[in-house]
Amino acid sequence: MSLPRFSFGVGDRFAHQAFAQLAAFERLAAAGVIVAPVWNKSNREHTFIGSEPASVRAAAETAVTAGHWPHPWFVDADHIRLQTVDRFVASSDFFTIDVADSIGTPASDADVAAFVARHGELVGTLSLPGCLEPIELDAASLGAIVRQYLLACREAGEIYRHIKGSLGSRPFVTEVSMDETDLPQTPPQLLVILAMLAEERIPLETIAPKFTGRFNKGVDYVGDLAQFEREFADDIAVLAFAAERYGLPRTLKLSVHSGSDKFSLYPIIRRVLAETGAGVHLKTAGTTWLEELIGLSEAGGDGLALVKEIYAYALDHVDELCGPYATVIDIDRSKLPAAAEVSGWSGPRLAAAIRHVPTNTQFNANVRQLLHVSFKVAAKQGTRYTDLLAANREIVAHQVTENIFERHFRPLFLG
Repeated sequence: MSLPRFSFGVGDRFAHQAFAQLAAFERLAAAGVIVAPVWNKSNREHTFIGSEPASVRAAAETAVTAGHWPHPWFVDADHIRLQTVDRFVASSDFFTIDVADSIGTPASDADVAAFVARHGELVGTLSLPGCLEPIELDAASLGAIVRQYLLACREAGEIYRHIKGSLGSRPFVTEVSMDETDLPQTPPQLLVILAMLAEERIPLETIAPKFTGRFNKGVDYVGDLAQFEREFADDIAVLAFAAERYGLPRTLKLSVHSGSDKFSLYPIIRRVLAETGAGVHLKTAGTTWLEELIGLSEAGGDGLALVKEIYAYALDHVDELCGPYATVIDIDRSKLPAAAEVSGWSGPRLAAAIRHVPTNTQFNANVRQLLHVSFKVAAKQGTRYTDLLAANREIVAHQVTENIFERHFRPLFLG
């Protein structure tokens, strides 16, 4: 199964916002840009909330059917491993295979030597069309990359074949994710990784490397913008070359994980895509949950009271909530207001602290990140949280749609 040129991941923690999310895609389509929605939810998130993967497909399918959406859409088994994939097979047609934990486990000397011997074309200087600098690898540096990544690529192949065996003739999209690791992959490393994935005969539609800089969840990029632009453009050139050289799908494209709210990167991504004609998959994930909190805050009454309760609980359990996300959040605890202070805020004041508008002096990136990882606190409320979403459907939906369209789609695709 092939992805369209542009695809965009949307998380829906509690399966209540598919209509509001799709409305943003519909507005973008009306403006002349077709982007495929990809609803995603990881095994970790299902476990925290107590939901099942089928709930994601059910919510998405209801929305696209009611809205008569005529374009492609997908349901992503997000960050799956061999141990977790089976529960997603029945309801997913997009599989993000996460092999980051296997990166750095050394391959054997014999396997490294055999790969280097098979791929003499990678030794020397390669001038790739669109790559700002030539890729230079000698046998030793090629071997070092293979030693670091070969077992991760083999694991990706094993998981892919397991999925294919489970789905039979049913088509699906395959992504390989290597972003949740300590060090970024350079363009030469990415080229070698793609050669190894091609040997696994994975019909790769998208790959998620780790880029230089911080990609914290729900807040802007932290890093050197010029360096990111060079890496992004070079990676696109590497993908085009690898697709041609190793028989990977010509639709192969980059996937930007923790890509939500990377406002400073959006003009760069848009410019490079326009210059190259490449596509992109952006996984935005959990910002929808934050928009629900913003909507409930704006609604006042019981909704506002619950958001304040969630914040107070999160503040008392920072280590527990942040631990699983330590590599993708960066919270300055000294800038988290006391629960007593927040309890006195109005709905619009609390909403302004959460809503990602950096020019607003009331915005607090630390509050936003803490609440981003606190969705399981709402899940513990049972139906209280979801009942409030239903009772305040209109105001919550407005926040969800406006966030996706105005703060993400417009700068990425409309300028």
